[in-house]
Amino acid sequence: FLIILSIFVSILWKYSPDLPSYNKILEYKPDLSSRLYSSDGILLKSYHREERIFIPIDRIPTNLKNAFISSEDKNFYQHFGIDIIAIFRASFVNFYSIFNSQKLIGASTITQQVVKNLLLTSEVSFNRKIKEILLSIRVENILSKNQILELYLNDIYLGYRSYGVAAASLNYFNKPIHELELHEVAF
Repeated sequence: FLIILSIFVSILWKYSPDLPSYNKILEYKPDLSSRLYSSDGILLKSYHREERIFIPIDRIPTNLKNAFISSEDKNFYQHFGIDIIAIFRASFVNFYSIFNSQKLIGASTITQQVVKNLLLTSEVSFNRKIKEILLSIRVENILSKNQILELYLNDIYLGYRSYGVAAASLNYFNKPIHELELHEVAF
């Protein structure tokens, strides 16, 4: 236990001065889409750099939230920003996969994905991963799980120029998220 504690303290000592401020998460103001509609409600034009429509967490259907939690981070409400069991599982699987030329798996939680998307780069490195872990633990101490999930569901890139679940719902199904059927949510 003493060895693990000393390793943890040394990592904190080394990486803490280089961590970006998490004020960007606290003051999150995404670039939103501007939409121009005709008088009968038909979308004429959407102006945006990233197609994004921000939806508060209490207006996102439960089945949509549960679908993302189920596929991305089953233990979202139980962990403290990182999932230790998932990290060990991924480490063992990836160790085996490297020698068999198989695809590697990840162990990032929803909190880690929010931190990576909003505060860090997509660089694949051990240093970035350590920073991501440390920031995730900090973010879990300043934001509620619902606030973290809200950031995730409104920021995640879902293909077809869609950032967030609301933009994806409109782009893929031409309907708002509260009108999605279960098979569309699963998609």
